[in-house]
Amino acid sequence: MEFADRLAALATKVENQASAIGTEEATKNAFVMPFISTILGYDVFDPLEVVPEFTADVGTKKGEKVDYAIVRNGEVQILIECKASLGKLSLEHASQLYRYFAVTNARLAVLTNGVVWQFYTDLDAPNRMDSKPFLVLDLLDIDETLIPEIQKLSRDTFDLESIINAAEELKYLGALKREIAAQFKEPSDEWIKFFTARVYEGAFTQKVRAQFTSLVGKASKQFLTESVNDRLKSALGAATAQVDSETVTSEPVVAEDLDRDTEIETTLEELEGYQIVKAIACGEVKPQRITQRDAKSYFAVLLDDNNRKPIARLHFNGKLKYLGLLDEAKVETRHPLTTLDEIYEHADAIRVAVQRYS
Repeated sequence: MEFADRLAALATKVENQASAIGTEEATKNAFVMPFISTILGYDVFDPLEVVPEFTADVGTKKGEKVDYAIVRNGEVQILIECKASLGKLSLEHASQLYRYFAVTNARLAVLTNGVVWQFYTDLDAPNRMDSKPFLVLDLLDIDETLIPEIQKLSRDTFDLESIINAAEELKYLGALKREIAAQFKEPSDEWIKFFTARVYEGAFTQKVRAQFTSLVGKASKQFLTESVNDRLKSALGAATAQVDSETVTSEPVVAEDLDRDTEIETTLEELEGYQIVKAIACGEVKPQRITQRDAKSYFAVLLDDNNRKPIARLHFNGKLKYLGLLDEAKVETRHPLTTLDEIYEHADAIRVAVQRYS
C-alpha cells in the first residue's frame, strides 16, 4: 500500500475504535504501535529501532520513562509520549518530553493520544523543546498537505534536516490555517472591523457592527463558493469549466442555500463534491436540472429539485466522508472517500441514477 493509503486505513480504524478505548495501554496497542510500525515503518519488536519505556535519568527525576524512543544508527531521534485516546492533549502531558529532549540527541518529540499527533522540535531555543507543535496530525480529519512531511519521518525516507528546515513554516502555516478557518466559521469583532474599515468610510458604530457582522459572514461564504468553482474549472478542464460557468449563471442559489437554515452549515467540500457529481450527471441531462439541498445529516444531489429523485448523498459531516448511492428500491450504500476525486470512481453509478429518473 502507498503511504497515504496506509494512513487512511489507520484513520478508519481509529474512527471505528476510539470510543471503545479508554486506557493509555489500550491506546498504545491499538493506535500508537500500528502508527510506528505501519505508517513510519519501524520494527516495534526490535529494541535497536524502537525502545519502549525509554529511561534516561534527568537531574532529581530518577526512573521516569518516555513511552517510546525511535533509534537510528544507535542515536535516539524521536521521543514519543502517549496518553489515553479519550483524553485531550495539553502541555502538562509533556513534562517528560521536555526533560528528555534536553538530555538526549533527539530533535523530534511527539505527544499523542493515538488520534491527534503533535510534533515538536527546538525552533525557539537549541536543545529545548518548543511549547507549541510545528505539526499537528488529526487522524479523524487528515490535512493532506501534511502527508509528505509525515512521510519524511518514516524509516525508509527519514530526512531530519528537511523536517527541521520545514518546521518553522509548517508551525505558522498550520496556526494560520486554523485561525482563518475559525474566522470563516465565526468572525471575530477584530475580523469584522478589519474588513469594514476597508469598504465603509463612516464611524464603526454598534449599528454598523451589527450590519457588517452579517455581511462579512455572507461574503465569506460566497467567496468559498466562488473558490470551489474556480478550482473545478482548473481540475475538470475547459469543456467542463464551460458547463460550470453556465451553472453558476443559471443557478445563483448555491450561495443563498448557505443561509437557508442557520443550523445547517454548507462546507467547501460539500460544494466541491456537489460540483463533481453535477459534472458527471450533466452527461445525461441538462445541468440546470441537477440541484442540491443541504440538511443536517447529509448533503443531497437531486434531479429536478425533487426529493424523490436523489442522485447521490454526500455524508461529509463526520470525521470520515462517504458518498451515498441509492438503488432502485431507494436502499442506500455508502462508499468511503479519502479524497473527493474518488467520486469519479462511481461515475457509472451516478449516471445510472440519473437515467433511472429521466
